[in-house]
Amino acid sequence: MSVIDKGLAGVIVGETAISTVGKAGAGLTYRGYSIEDLARDATFEEVAYLLVYGKLPNVSELNAYQERLARLRVLPPSVCQMLESLPMSTHPMDVLRTGASMLGSLEPEGDEGRGAAYVADRLMASMTSMLGYWHRFAHRKQRVDTQTDEVGLAAHFLRLITDAEPREAARKTLDTILVLYAEHEYNASTFTARVVTSTLADTYSAVVAAIGALRGPLHGGANEAAMDLISSFETPQEAEKSIHHMLDARRLIMGFGHRVYKNGDPRSDIVKELARGLALESGNNAYFDISVRIEEVMMREKGLHPNLDFFSATAYHLCGVPTVMFTPLFAVSRTAGWVAHVIEQRDDNRLIRPNADYNGPQARELVKLHDR
Repeated sequence: MSVIDKGLAGVIVGETAISTVGKAGAGLTYRGYSIEDLARDATFEEVAYLLVYGKLPNVSELNAYQERLARLRVLPPSVCQMLESLPMSTHPMDVLRTGASMLGSLEPEGDEGRGAAYVADRLMASMTSMLGYWHRFAHRKQRVDTQTDEVGLAAHFLRLITDAEPREAARKTLDTILVLYAEHEYNASTFTARVVTSTLADTYSAVVAAIGALRGPLHGGANEAAMDLISSFETPQEAEKSIHHMLDARRLIMGFGHRVYKNGDPRSDIVKELARGLALESGNNAYFDISVRIEEVMMREKGLHPNLDFFSATAYHLCGVPTVMFTPLFAVSRTAGWVAHVIEQRDDNRLIRPNADYNGPQARELVKLHDR
């Protein structure tokens, strides 16, 4: 008999040397390095280099990599024109999906020596510029220079979005969040990228498909939903009362529980402390205190731990990031992981084509059109 698991939970469908997720004794690691160590001591650019190129860079390699990413921030004029044509109501994830697809047409993989690693670097660097350019034009009719003097994608993004010099605490927090989101084994969007890659499609196609998978609220969109929930309350007391009512009504509370981490997401404690630090620095504890109260209620009533998305929402908000940009930043970061998996899939490729159990009608005779 065939065994059906509709979510593929616990089903091993391949091998990877890129990350461990929830494995006994290992927790979450990127190419053997613990997420705790990377979040504490590495920048996002170091982590992106690790994922895409297979090793941590030394000082000279990192400097060269940062310079290359800075050069790749600049958008072609035709991409800027396309971004200007998108309405203000467009979700920024759709901005990224469209922008990445257009860039793939303008700078095809394989032309002029462009490989998968180039595509990763180009997309990560230019995605931040796409978001900033579209946001400023859609909301203020400003055409901004997509080259800034900021070192690092986090600072570059904050500069474009806020039109101000990034606060050091915000820059550091956002950079660390990018590290936390960069890779997570065979999650829905990464698996999508591998399925597309297994057909021998190009890297741009794999990333565009992955962006589509990340768009949904059960994957990347959970952090936006968490912010909508947190911001709907005025006080921790109101939050506690409302969460009880929501649980009684069996409504889903976004940002809690995880398919793999049954005893807590190791990334959650890291981002919780980042959010706490930002709240103290800004003197604005309201959303953080509400978040903590919701966490306490969910643990007490349901035994559910927060995942990365929950406290990331508060941290993003305190960095000055608009809520609609939460998931797009996830996409910028996860592009490093997606392309690492594209490269790994190509190294030992086999078309991913599972089977399904048929439960439709039994064989029947076709009645010709005039007799129906």
